[in-house]
Amino acid sequence: MTRRELGDERTAITAEGAEMVIERVFDAPRELVWAAMTSPEHIPHWWGPHGTTARVVEMDVRPGGAWRIGGADGEGVAFFGEYLEVEPPERIVRTSGPDMPELGTGGPPAVETITFTDLGGRTRMTYHARFPSEDVLDFALDQGMTKGVLEQFDRLADLLTTQR
Repeated sequence: MTRRELGDERTAITAEGAEMVIERVFDAPRELVWAAMTSPEHIPHWWGPHGTTARVVEMDVRPGGAWRIGGADGEGVAFFGEYLEVEPPERIVRTSGPDMPELGTGGPPAVETITFTDLGGRTRMTYHARFPSEDVLDFALDQGMTKGVLEQFDRLADLLTTQR
């Protein structure tokens, strides 16, 4: 197992085995970051890489609730999952998987634990994703996941700046 550093100067991304950790500090209070991550009206403004618009199909932010976000007008890959734990504004645990049946990736989803740490007006958001296997994580990375995450979190940072 080799540890891979995949981030940039703003967003740390490490992958090792079947696990990936993404960390970013946002210049916004924790409650605002939480709202941007859990409110369907905010998701289209930051989800996905630059130049894309997301469409929230479903977002029931409670344990047992489902979520599904796709590209506007059917573009891009849709992602979906179930909320396992929700502790506002501190923590979310959810499943996450791409809707790509044509590629045979309908196996077990990743489990993401997202924590929001209050830094006194700033917020550290940490994603810890455990994929079903190292091969599944490698597949996601090969599909451009790192670039998408970096751009998505830049877009989120921009949105948070305008919401302050």
